[in-house]
Amino acid sequence: MSPLKPNAAVPRGPFSLIARVYRYVLPEVREQLRYWRGRADEMPDAELRKQAIDSMTSKEFHCIGGAVYAAANPSMRHMLIPLIVAFQTISDYLDNLCDRSTSLDPDDFRRLHQSMLDAVDPAEPLHDYYEFREEREDAGYLNDLVKTCQASIRMLPSYPLVAASVRELVSLYADLQVYKHIRKDLREEALLTWWNAHKEQFPAIQWNEFAAATGSTLGVFMLFLAASRTGLRTETAAAIREAYFPYICGLHILLDYLIDQEEDRAGGDLNFCSYYEDMDATVDRIALIVEEARRKSDTLEHSDFHRMIIEGLLALYLSDPKVSRQQEVKRISRRLMKGSPWMRLFFLVNSVWIRRTT
Repeated sequence: MSPLKPNAAVPRGPFSLIARVYRYVLPEVREQLRYWRGRADEMPDAELRKQAIDSMTSKEFHCIGGAVYAAANPSMRHMLIPLIVAFQTISDYLDNLCDRSTSLDPDDFRRLHQSMLDAVDPAEPLHDYYEFREEREDAGYLNDLVKTCQASIRMLPSYPLVAASVRELVSLYADLQVYKHIRKDLREEALLTWWNAHKEQFPAIQWNEFAAATGSTLGVFMLFLAASRTGLRTETAAAIREAYFPYICGLHILLDYLIDQEEDRAGGDLNFCSYYEDMDATVDRIALIVEEARRKSDTLEHSDFHRMIIEGLLALYLSDPKVSRQQEVKRISRRLMKGSPWMRLFFLVNSVWIRRTT
């Protein structure tokens, strides 16, 4: 498959982006997920099988959203879509194992997430990811997800230029998953201690915003996309890392927490939006992060594409049916969508449509 010219491959407007999503991304993501669902069905261990299947059933949209990055370089989608789907499937599976399964052991959580670090380093051998838990028999499911990522990454021509940033973001993601899933009486202190080790690097954000940003895989996916092109420059990779973390990544996860507040309160689950003083403070901070994400995206090459990602995030989360059931969240949604460009309306309509077909 011959590569497209770099500029020709990047969609500049929502119509071309959405056309590629429907033509390439949706069918190819679903094909990949069908394969991994079949693999999950083969797991001997009932608990691991349940969590793997549940994660793909309830979080398919995560893979679709992540694979939108492949639409910016369709000539390399045969590498990018399997990579993004496999990596996001690991993330969603491990989130279920930590959040809904049988362990509260931080060593278990750390070892499980070693799989994500191995997945983004083709030189790393596989480890015993289930070392600290009773459930172990997955018929090679997690190992094969890791190997799929490694095989795809080996084919990305510029990966050495983004490898350190990818590993940094994945390491932060793994830290978050450990600290947020330990015993409830320990997790806040652990998160604040972790923040203290990083806060000097991010003086403009609060600890809960940093933690939220570490929970996003969008920065990793954008770096995968950048690495799929020949001739990537070191300064371009650095600019992507700075724009995505913490602002675009933080916006992604704060919106997710924003719409989940009601169910998290009912379930006693940690929610990073709950650490704001009140709803006014919540909307002020998220609005500030939106504006900073837009400003940072405007400094990047192909800034139109990154702006579409931001507007698409707002449309995706603020069109979720959960919003209509929460009056305060509806109020925030109206403010964030105030003066919304037509592009965001376009993405909103398509978000509703795609959600209904998944």
